[in-house]
Formats: sequence, structure tokens, C-alpha cells
Amino acid sequence: MGSTSVVDRIVACGVVAIVRLHSPSELIEVATAIKAGGIDVLEFTVTTPGALDVIRDASRQFGDEMVLGAGTVLDAETARLAITAGARFIVSPNLRQETIVMCKRYGVAALPGAMTPSEILSAWEWGADLVKVFPATALGPRYISDILAPLPQLRLVPVGGVNAENVGAFIRAGASAVGVGSNLVDSKAVARKDWAHLTSLAATYRAAVDAARI
Repeated sequence: MGSTSVVDRIVACGVVAIVRLHSPSELIEVATAIKAGGIDVLEFTVTTPGALDVIRDASRQFGDEMVLGAGTVLDAETARLAITAGARFIVSPNLRQETIVMCKRYGVAALPGAMTPSEILSAWEWGADLVKVFPATALGPRYISDILAPLPQLRLVPVGGVNAENVGAFIRAGASAVGVGSNLVDSKAVARKDWAHLTSLAATYRAAVDAARI
């Protein structure tokens, strides 16, 4: 699966579920539960111990049923390790040109983090497939539409503070997709192994995105 088809899958789904846990033991169960709710794009953060092994195992288990990526990737070398483990997209909280170059070299999608208009445009000019607008918490949906007004060619993915109440507003503002972490991957539900609750949350977010696109 090339970077173009990966981007198409991300945009079609509209939600990247960000999985950040203290232990890798439940990652496969979390992925299965979220997929059952209609979200088939997951970002495993490399801050989770053993995340690269989980990406490798999940890639074998799910195949093309899910699009699996690595997040919180700060440099090109970590990107390379994640790609060789099976990550199909790389997400960073920061903007590093060499990380984007590494993604291009291996044909995987690059989602670098940026905040200001200059950073966002630089990311795009350096070859980003999608630009993660981070942190979106204090910026809000209006910031997305303000950026896209003079730069409509950009494909933006706001991350940080996206919840079930504002996800539709971000999509209507022009976001190609959103990234959602703890508001979707509820740590309390994971701790009690309430996979049905995660499935329900995933379905709520997917329905909100679909409704905003009508």
C-alpha cells in the first residue's frame, strides 16, 4: 500500500485513533475494539514500551484491514525503525525535514506536526502528505478555516483537544481528518477491559465525521 492509498484511507475514515498506553499488552485488543466501531486508522505512539513490536504484530494480524502508523516520532531514525516494523504512516509532534525525507524514501505517508502558517506551508513544501496541526486545543476549528482560506491546497489534520462535541466543527472547517487520543482511547475503559465502550466511542466519532461531510 503506497503513501497515496494510505492518505486516501485516512481521509475516507476521517479519524486517526491515537493509542498511547503505559503497557503494550492491550494494544491489539484496543485496535480490534476501535476497528469494530468503524475506525480503521490507528496511530501507535512510540512512547508506549514495545510499540514497534506491537506495530509489527498488528501489521501481521490485520493486514490491509487496518492502516497502522507510528506517532510521537521525533526524528528520521525512529521513523525508519517504525517503517521497517510495518508502519504505513509516520506522525510527528514537531517539524523535521529529514523525517519527511525518510518517509518519502520508503514510500510511506508523512504527517509532521506544525502550528503556524509558515510551519504548515513549509511542511507541505517539503513533501508532507497531510499536516498535523498541533496543538489544536487552543486554536479551534476557526483556525483551520482561516489557514485554508489562502492555502486551500493544504490537507490538515488537527490534533489535541478534539472531542465528540467539536469533531464535526473541525471537519466542517475543512480538516481532511482529525487525530483523537484519550477522548477516544479511554484509559479507564482500557484498564477495565471494556472493549464495548471503546467500540461505542469509535462509532460516535465516525458518525459525527460522516454527518459533518453531508
